[in-house]
Amino acid sequence: MGLRFAADIRTLLWVALAAALVACQFARPELAPYSFWLNMYFALACGVIAHNHNHCPTFKSKRANELFGHVISIFYGYPTFAWIPTHNLNHHKFVNRAGDATITWRHSKKNNLWVLVTYPIVSSYYQSEPISSFIKQAKQKNPKLYRRIQTQYAVWLGSHLALLSLAIGLHGARQGSLLWALTCLVPALFALWTIMVFNYVQHVHTDPWSAHNHSRSFVGGWTNFFLFNNGLHYAHHENAGAHWTKLPEIHARAASRIDPRLMHRSMWWYFIRQYLLSPFFPSLGTTQVGRAAYDTTDRAGAVTTAEIAFGEEGTNEAILRA
Repeated sequence: MGLRFAADIRTLLWVALAAALVACQFARPELAPYSFWLNMYFALACGVIAHNHNHCPTFKSKRANELFGHVISIFYGYPTFAWIPTHNLNHHKFVNRAGDATITWRHSKKNNLWVLVTYPIVSSYYQSEPISSFIKQAKQKNPKLYRRIQTQYAVWLGSHLALLSLAIGLHGARQGSLLWALTCLVPALFALWTIMVFNYVQHVHTDPWSAHNHSRSFVGGWTNFFLFNNGLHYAHHENAGAHWTKLPEIHARAASRIDPRLMHRSMWWYFIRQYLLSPFFPSLGTTQVGRAAYDTTDRAGAVTTAEIAFGEEGTNEAILRA
């Protein structure tokens, strides 16, 4: 039941802090209106942890990994199995090109605040199809996997109902419902929305046909500390099964070959510049780097999807055999 990588002690600490924070707020509800922003951060961190856990399981034990998936789904806001059909088997296969349920250019090729804000809604709608198809196939062909999916839904929903009931039991219907919403519901929705926003900014105006310019990376130290190196998105696509602690090394090996426009020091400055300043100063906004995702013109020497996502193949085969 031990950890596969010692660095995941911090992963477990973050999840424990997320749980401890909710426990403190349930005991002292007057703290919730002032501290719920911490719940939002920890929910987002659990979303990143769920992503990392999906690609590179945290524990040596399969049972421990399943249990851990249940726990982080409570904070992240959705059963962790959903990463498999929408992310492993879809996004990493098509990388923002036609066929990717999470494409950034479905209704607009622009990169502005309106597209950013509405993207999670659009993306959620189109991700529902591969999720439902995956569940249907599991039901027909892999009863064991289907039972795991059912269990994840039951634990996820049951945990939130239990937390809501506990909050109401402790503090009454009105205060208890508000307490649960501030500490559990809103942070989970924020995490789901923000994870999809990250996917958008990491791929909009990039070149999925390129070996090195298919993703936008945020290389700042603080961003990657608090988000478990999630900013190093080129490195993740280069080797999706790599542990999050290995991503800086992978990024460093190819940094000189990545277009500088796709590497940003500060995520915060990127958001300010792109979505608040560029409408008034267009030169501050992003432009298409290389070949656009929707450009289907055949070109000699184009990198194939398999070459971009080579690190995912073994993971996918393991999932399908589960």
